[in-house]
Formats: sequence, C-alpha cells, structure tokens
Amino acid sequence: MWQRTIQLILAVSLTAAVSGSAWAKAVVSLPSPNHQLSAQVSLNNQNALVYQVKRRGEPVIQPSSLGLTLANSAFSSDLQLKSVSDVRAIESSYSLIHGKKSEIVYQANEVLVSVINARGDVLGVRLRMSNDGLAFRYELMGKSTDTRVVISEQTSYGMFAETLGWLQPKAAAQSGWMNTNPSYEEEYQHGLVGKMTPQFDNGWVYPALFKYKDTYLVVSEAGITNGYAATHMESDELGKFVLTFPHPAETVTNGQLLPEHTLPFTSPWRLLLVGDLSTIAASTLGTDVAHSSVLNDTDFIKPGPAAWSWGLLKDESVNTATQREFIDYAADMHWPYVLVDVNWDQNIGYDGIAKLSKHAASKNVRLWLWYNSSGHWNQTVYSPKGQLLTQADRRKEFARLQEMGIAGVKIDFFPGDGASVWEYFKAILQDAADYELMVNFHGVTLPRGLQREFPNLMTAEGIKGQEMITFFQDFADRQAYHASLLPFTRNLFDPMDFTPTVLGDIPNIERKTTNVFELAETVLFYSGVQHIVTTPAQMPLVEPHVKQFLQTFPTSWDDTQLISAYPGKYIVLARESQCQWYIAGINAQATSQQVVISADDYPLVDATLLVTGDNARQTLIKTLPAGDLQLTLSTNDGFVLTTQRESTNDCKVD
Repeated sequence: MWQRTIQLILAVSLTAAVSGSAWAKAVVSLPSPNHQLSAQVSLNNQNALVYQVKRRGEPVIQPSSLGLTLANSAFSSDLQLKSVSDVRAIESSYSLIHGKKSEIVYQANEVLVSVINARGDVLGVRLRMSNDGLAFRYELMGKSTDTRVVISEQTSYGMFAETLGWLQPKAAAQSGWMNTNPSYEEEYQHGLVGKMTPQFDNGWVYPALFKYKDTYLVVSEAGITNGYAATHMESDELGKFVLTFPHPAETVTNGQLLPEHTLPFTSPWRLLLVGDLSTIAASTLGTDVAHSSVLNDTDFIKPGPAAWSWGLLKDESVNTATQREFIDYAADMHWPYVLVDVNWDQNIGYDGIAKLSKHAASKNVRLWLWYNSSGHWNQTVYSPKGQLLTQADRRKEFARLQEMGIAGVKIDFFPGDGASVWEYFKAILQDAADYELMVNFHGVTLPRGLQREFPNLMTAEGIKGQEMITFFQDFADRQAYHASLLPFTRNLFDPMDFTPTVLGDIPNIERKTTNVFELAETVLFYSGVQHIVTTPAQMPLVEPHVKQFLQTFPTSWDDTQLISAYPGKYIVLARESQCQWYIAGINAQATSQQVVISADDYPLVDATLLVTGDNARQTLIKTLPAGDLQLTLSTNDGFVLTTQRESTNDCKVD
C-alpha cells in the first residue's frame, strides 16, 4: 500500500493573519496528491471553523462554515484549536459488482483537525483531498452509554455570485400523489445561484452541480452512518448553501428523525467535487468514501436487463397472461429478469407467481416482485403493503420468495431522509441478502453510496424518470434536456432506475426523441438492473440490429470516460465493459451538435455505429473505417457506437 507521511503545511502562522479577516487564525492547508486542489481550514474572528477550496491556487468557493450543534453542546463558535494531525497520504482499492467502474483505487491526503468548545467537548473534522475533490466528516470520539443528538450542522458551501447551478428542488414532505413526497422526482432548475428559488421553499437535493468560471463543482454526501440522517441544502440570495436535516414527517412510523447515537459517533462524508467536466464525470468519490461491503456472500448478485410491463401498459398488465408474454419476451431478448409490478398478490396470487417463476426458470429467466414499503406514512393502497415493516415479517416473506426462486424485490413509497428511514433501508438490504434477494428501491431518496455497503442494492429510482414521460407531455418535451444532465447529477455515483428506452408509441403522449436517442440512454444511464420499457409488441417493428444491440448491452461497467458535453445541451460518454467500448451521445439543443470521436483514443476500426435514418423511428447501422469519427446530431437525436472487443493479455476474446 502506498504510504508516506507528508510534512504539515501551515497556510500562515496561527496569529499572523490580518485582524477582522475570515482567515484570522489559519490552521492547515491540505493539498491534493497532484497539487491542483487544496483546502484551507481556519478559525475566524468568532473562533468558528471555516474552510475554503482552491483549484490551481484560485478559490472556487467562498470561505464556508464547519461545525455542528448537539442537544447539549455546540461547535459553532468560541472554539479553540486542540490539535492538527500530520497530513498523511492514504490509498485504498476496492471492487464494485456493478457501477460506472469496476476496479477502483482511491488516493487522497488526509488531516484531522480537532477543536474544543467552552464546555471542554472535543470535535474532530477529518478532511480528505483527492485529485477530484474534498471529502470531510465530523467525528465525536470517546465512549458513552447515553446517546448524543445532533440538532443541526453549520456545514455550508458559499458559492460566488457568478456561479451557475443545476439543482433539483426537494418536494415538501407529505405532498404530492397520496402524500408520497419527497421522492426526488422534481425537474432540475438552472441559473445563477443567488437567483434560484426552489419549488415548495424546501431546498435542494444532492448531487448539486455548479459551474464557476471554468471549474465545475458537485456537492453531495456519502456513507450514511448508523444513527445519522441524510440531508439536503437550503440556499439564500447570496448563493450560500447550508446543509439541512429532514422535515419531521420524513420518518417511518414512530421512528427517529435526527442523528442520534452513543459515542463514538461520526457523520457521513460531505463531498465537494472540483475540476473540469471530464473529472466530474469520471469521479468515483461517492463510493470511495462509502462504507465497504458488509456482505460475505455476493454470488447471487447478477446485474442485467429486465423486461417490465408496467412502464407502458400500467396496472392492467399485471396479470398472468401478460406476465407470461413478458417472460417469453425476456427469454427471446436474452434478458435475465422480468419485473412483476403492483397488486400481483391480488391479480396473480402467490400460487400463480410460483407457477410463473417455474415457467421463467425453464427459459433461464427469473422474476422480481413489487412491494409497498409503507405503513402509515402515506396514503398508498397498492399491495403487497405492510409486509416488510418488521424483521420477523420481512424474513418470513423473503424466505417464501427464495423458495419460489424469486431474484429480487422492488420496494416503493419510502417517507424521506430521516435517520429511521436509513435504518429501514439497511435492515431490508441485510435481510434480503440473507435470502439471496437483490433489491430495487423506488419512491425513494438518493442512495449515497449504499450500493457499495450492500451490493445487492442494484438500483434505485430517486429521479423523475420514464414513468413521468408517459404521464406528462410537457415533461416528454423536455426529456433530452433532463437526460443530458443526469450523468453529472443523480446518476453521477449511484445507480438510477430511470427505466429507459421506448421504441414505439407512448399512449396519449407525443414522443419527441428518436429511437437511437432511446438506445443511447442504456449507455448514458447506469443501473445494475436496467428496466427496458419497450414492449413485446414494439420489438418486432424495429430493425434486427436494434434488437441485437438490446440483446447484448451491459448494465455494469469497467470504466467511464467523458468525451464532450455541456450540461443541459449535449453529452457524449464512453463506457467500457470487458474490453469493449460503448460510446453514446444525445443532443438536447434546438440546433445541431457536431461530435468528434478520436481514433487515437478509442479503437474505431470496424466499430458498429447506430444512427437515425430518414425518420425518427428508423435506425441505420454502419461499420466504421479507420480515422476519426465526425457526427452531426439533430435535436432530440442520439447515436450509439460499439467497438470490437479487444484481445489483450488482460482481456481475451472468448
């Protein structure tokens, strides 16, 4: 392991700064391994902890607050520096069963800054600076039998006035259909940070994307610790974003809202990515600092595509005849899964599902089953409902599913971000793993790296996805804009169940995208289980090469690289699977977009290219000669390029 001690770098002496400055008492400057980024930590005039991040020596955020307030102790001001550790280099490596990259090495420089308040209580702030950004967390050390409750954090991100933001508002708790919000299904707003007002006046969710001059920034969090709640941000007219705990309604019945735990007690990691857009797109920081896997047996975890009737055909499709048709369809498409959605217990029944599962197994297909997570926190009536609330009920149900040969469960309608909800997530995932079940969370918050801790979490919704395109024409009109943002926001670190790819008509909706655009989403969007919405009736109407692509596309990746993009306008992204590159692009602009892919960067000789033909529903296939590839994309159009699989010492052709 790469280990060495770095000399502690003092920004200035502890007392030499100008009186009245935000940097009255500088503590430490923490560089990235490549020295392109640095974070400075100081005590200001009120003896409160503040920090600032620089890129190439220039600040990218204003001095911003650190600190937290407990029920009986505060670390917001009147602090004294207790100690600053030596800066040390850390390195770790890990593998992901499904993700944007399979083998990952995390390198960073780390320092621990400890302060003491007027009561004599000690707070540690651990900071790690990697080449793609800053991660920091709070640490309350020692041991206790009594619990400590965190009332608030002072954590803030002070953006400069000229900073642009692409931000998703957080819906108000208990709002929306059947009181199911917040479920992270709002559309992104864009503009200068000081002039952006969230809907519902309820702040913003993660990941939040910003651009200051030529630098992109992403704010998020990862690695929710036991007893802690997830957070969101509230902003003001000055562009200051303050970390905020959830609304009191965001809990399971009688559950804990705020962070509460015995000592030792640590917060999740707060993330601030910094760099060019390529650095942001390739970053794995959201899993780098997440908890390592707690599962001993992961052999049952198998990424892959799934057929899904509900996406276009809705509730009426959940019957035996239709699900049998979709099983046969999945077998023909070489897809390992079929998702059976709401009310299957009423419409098909357990005995009927057992028969369908047996039929599916004969065709090398397995079933996923939908469940309603909720007790009394919303008004939903879909079933099965209430069968997962207690561990005894969950394990009884999961044992029954295992006996039936079920592959996984889709669980819907969670209440938000409270600490008890996160305990519920982890309890479900652990019990599911014990019975070799994979999991898909819907009506839910951002996973925040939970899929590393529990690799059987294959995907999660937490996005305004294809479902909403089938309901609302105005959103269907904005699909391309929305899609071009997601690899830099919601889908940056965590799997996203957008449920893409319609290759025919959407009932009562005028589809604006080309078929190739829809195919491109399977590459642009990462999900451990990718639910394909197009139906058995639509598949015979597309060209053989379209069907062939959908029969073979991966749902987990060895590497991810951005070729070119501007959020909300266009994106061209390359992903690698088993020494084969899949390159996809879409254009959301009203004007055409020129795309160039270099033959020096990717093996384009004999690569297969899918592009739009004479109309939006026609897809042409081309084989590329030597040389760079130049394409022109119209609005709402896209392309998919698949290279030949390389034969190397590390990756040989089967």
